[in-house]
Amino acid sequence: MLAKDISTGLDIGTAKVCAVIVERGEQDVPRVIGVGTSPSRGMRKGIVVDLDKTVRAVVDAVEQAEQMAGVEVDSMYVGIAGDHIRSFNSRGVIAVSRPDREITERDVGRVVDAAKAVAIPMDREILHVLPQEFVVDGQDGIQVALGMTGVRLEVEVHIITAASSAAQNVIKSVERAGFGVEELVLQPLGISSAVLDSDERELGVGLVDIGEGTTDVAIFRDGCIRHSSVLALGGGNVTNDIAIGLRTPLSKAEEIKISYAQALATEPAARGSIQVQGLGGRKDRSVSEAQLGTIVEARMEELLALACREIAKTDYADLLGTGIVLTGGTALMDGIVELAERIFALPVKVGIPCHIGGLEENVRDPRYAAGTGLALYGLDGGVQAKRNGKGHRSAVGRLRRWAGAFF
Repeated sequence: MLAKDISTGLDIGTAKVCAVIVERGEQDVPRVIGVGTSPSRGMRKGIVVDLDKTVRAVVDAVEQAEQMAGVEVDSMYVGIAGDHIRSFNSRGVIAVSRPDREITERDVGRVVDAAKAVAIPMDREILHVLPQEFVVDGQDGIQVALGMTGVRLEVEVHIITAASSAAQNVIKSVERAGFGVEELVLQPLGISSAVLDSDERELGVGLVDIGEGTTDVAIFRDGCIRHSSVLALGGGNVTNDIAIGLRTPLSKAEEIKISYAQALATEPAARGSIQVQGLGGRKDRSVSEAQLGTIVEARMEELLALACREIAKTDYADLLGTGIVLTGGTALMDGIVELAERIFALPVKVGIPCHIGGLEENVRDPRYAAGTGLALYGLDGGVQAKRNGKGHRSAVGRLRRWAGAFF
């Protein structure tokens, strides 16, 4: 099978690292052929805080996916998030160069270059320059300008930047694990490939990915991304609140969150009780589910309200014709759809990877939306694969993987 018919997505999250391998199936329907996950201990809010732990988690996740798929991966599309991400819209204008005024690929490249010729701080780098629409001689709303005739060509683009150090540390983690980075991809952009359909992108949708350390917000309208931002708040904050509120270890708080947490507190009379482990050798005790519900609902309401406020600041708040899509592990929490509908005053659904074949049951879960979406994004060709070492494992990476098998 040709390399272009296989794509790997790598989601390096705060809670887990997830690798998904997809291949191009019959009639171009993508098929999931490999999935691997590993606990993540080296990331915090989208930032690498322990390189060695991140490298080991990447190796474990990718090797699981390779074993399941029966293929060896050389390079992958890697997601990036964190509150260091910044985005803005920009506009470029040029005169069409050919005497017959036909717009060529060179003209399209020139106008996009003009749009991205903006001053950004030295400590930041551009991740994506995504055309939103072209304008030819004042006629706007053009999605593909190539081949058209005109004198003046303009473009509106969405530019996404990241802190250079954060981006380079993610790349370094993958390369030290022995893999190449095809492209660093903004997480919501990758997720959208898995959970949004063409109608949602066209009519308007807000994508809210609630990860462990951060919450990513993106707006799609008229077929392209219009806004993106990252909030430094996620499911891990709910765990911390439970640990503090119930005075229990973080590990037990996470178990309680998974087993009992609800985004909407129900009637206390219908509630039972939960056995909670004490801290520092203190006795276990029983607390009511109503008490847990109060803690969880307060934090989830704050998180969703912040996402709603972020969307309200844009020009597209009233143009989300299809509503809101929630993804990420926290989207599995009972009652989250009802709470989100109350806050956003829009229809809400939980986004899971769709329109795929193969081992689809292994990824039909919002926790796998990022890894699957990144792989699908790569299968579609990405937008600007440009990293050095693309498609190759370094000798150091091979040695690290070999050593890891024995030590």
